[in-house]
Amino acid sequence: MSTKPTTTDLEWTELDQRAVDTARVLAMDSVQKVGNGHPGTAMSLAPAAYLLFQKMMRHDPSDADWTGRDRFVLSPGHTSLTLYVQLFMAGYGLELSDLKSFRTWDSKTPGHPEHGHTRGVETTTGPLGQGIANAVGMAMAARYERGLFDPEAPEGTSPFDHTIWAIVSDGDLEEGISAEASSLAGHQKLGNIVALYDDNHISIEGDTETAFSEDVLGRYEAYGWHVQRIEQAANGDFDIHALHAALKAAQEETERPSIIAARTIIAWPAPNAQNTEASHGSALGADEVAATKRVMGFDPEQDFQVEDEVFHHVRKVVDRGREAHATWDKRLQEWREANPERAADFDRIAAGELPDGWEKALPVFPAGKDVATRKASGEVLKALGGVIPELWGGSADLAGSNNTTIDPSSSFLPKGNPLPEANPYGRTIHFGIREHAMGSTMNGIALHGNTRVYGGTFLVFSDYMRPAVRLAALMKLPVTYVWTHDSIGLGEDGPTHQPVEHMAALRAIPGLNMVRPADANETAIAWREITKRHTVKPAPHGLALTRQNVPTYEANEGAAKGGYVLFEAEGGRPQVILIGTGSEVQLAVEAREQLQAEGIPTRVVSMPSVEWFEEQDQAYRDGVLLPDVKARVAVEAGIGLTWHRYVGEAGRIVSLEHFGASADYKVLYREFGLTTEAVVAAARESIEHADANRR
Repeated sequence: MSTKPTTTDLEWTELDQRAVDTARVLAMDSVQKVGNGHPGTAMSLAPAAYLLFQKMMRHDPSDADWTGRDRFVLSPGHTSLTLYVQLFMAGYGLELSDLKSFRTWDSKTPGHPEHGHTRGVETTTGPLGQGIANAVGMAMAARYERGLFDPEAPEGTSPFDHTIWAIVSDGDLEEGISAEASSLAGHQKLGNIVALYDDNHISIEGDTETAFSEDVLGRYEAYGWHVQRIEQAANGDFDIHALHAALKAAQEETERPSIIAARTIIAWPAPNAQNTEASHGSALGADEVAATKRVMGFDPEQDFQVEDEVFHHVRKVVDRGREAHATWDKRLQEWREANPERAADFDRIAAGELPDGWEKALPVFPAGKDVATRKASGEVLKALGGVIPELWGGSADLAGSNNTTIDPSSSFLPKGNPLPEANPYGRTIHFGIREHAMGSTMNGIALHGNTRVYGGTFLVFSDYMRPAVRLAALMKLPVTYVWTHDSIGLGEDGPTHQPVEHMAALRAIPGLNMVRPADANETAIAWREITKRHTVKPAPHGLALTRQNVPTYEANEGAAKGGYVLFEAEGGRPQVILIGTGSEVQLAVEAREQLQAEGIPTRVVSMPSVEWFEEQDQAYRDGVLLPDVKARVAVEAGIGLTWHRYVGEAGRIVSLEHFGASADYKVLYREFGLTTEAVVAAARESIEHADANRR
């Protein structure tokens, strides 16, 4: 472990130091004005953030989406002012007025950074640990992107080589997700990550000795990271030259991810608030703000003081960014001329377009054959993988069950891995038994851009992923979850593995589209629709797929609309509508046959995606669920919470309102009342109730 980097080529002037102190003033004043927020960490981290944005990162404030840029992740999102102040200084579009409206309605500076809301914010952070996991995903995507476009280039020479910078806190490293993601990063030898650990010893409840005493760098060294520690300068602030040397050494380490621990004093240099838990999440108070300004040589009577000389100095980074961008453009042009076919792929992928004729690769499954939807999904993925090179993904150690392997001979694994299929640019990601990190690294992959990612596990283990799934929905990220073993239909593994409440719980997440196909053809159509939506309607999608075989019906394009008439009533207008989803559609189909035999015209509606159905106009929805047909039955092997709004007062729901058991799936369906007979009985009750209400 390096402890004291001693050489540096950093030019650091009094004007740079004045800019850092200005950043501290802006952090104090922003929190003081609104009366709430987190000033302390933004004050102590100001030198590090300034060093990155002004001296080290390759970025262009005039083009925040530049493909060749470095990425910056502020994992402790509560210290959002650390980022906002640098975005203001660097010219990303934030103005002093935005800092003055910190944490207020409709401002560009919400309490935690939000991707897509504030220009220059690479990811939404707030829940601790998510940011460092996002950074790991970005680093993975950067390597896969390089493999798509420039795999033969020597290290450091490709226009697709860049660095993922991250700042992490004690809280990030205490959250379990950071362990999962950091272990994965070390295993993958992601040498394009540099993380700065803000070791300030303070959390909300006081000194971190209350809960955190491990050897963090020892842990990271065990993960396979390159570790360094820098100590404070004599005055208690950052030793800026030591920090610069450490960051440079980390950036030059390409065989391992890097972490640098820096001992800092929270709220430095506030004379009374420094090193206190109060400064973590509370305004310092007018007297302390004034006293701190005096310490730094600022006028205590002025708020949001930015001297002209400082402003013009920091905004020079815009010109430097444009120069770096122009240099990169020249390198990219040279690469284009040498690689015309790859350049065409790059342009297509960067534009979010798909290869011509890609839909022709999708399989159509013959009706009448029983196929598990997880198996159908695997066939579709292999077909798509053959024509969409940017599509990649894997599983949380369940690939054989999830059917998520595009190419078994090509695993995304670093140089030096002993497995014969190891390839640093491989198609198949082995996330390991790390569902939470899988979800968050998928978010980072999507945020990085230029690839399309999916990840698989059992539906019941979506619980481990839920924080990352929620953030994917919040950020509208086009990631795809392949969640198999979607009901008690998985059978003998029993209630610990049988999802009961999961579909309803996941449907409750705004912006997450859940798709539970009835058969193989709905599965293929679902994958096609998800693939189309990647750029047009970006959102996370969860595919809930069966372990057991289910009947295959004729392909129907209505599946892409979320709900459609699978079988129409015969002998007149429907008297009852049966709504099925997933493996229970077959129960509705069988029930229809019995009801029709009794002379009851019955319509069957398959509804693979409630969210897609709700996107359709009212006329379409009314055409599927006829408003005047009040007799309705919904059937799903899970709790019935989703279906009340669709069946109405006269309707009935055949569902499972308790945990499962260990037995063959056919036995479980019979014993728990998920049967054709139960659907028929419910239909009769609903018809009777609807008729009684009409009278």
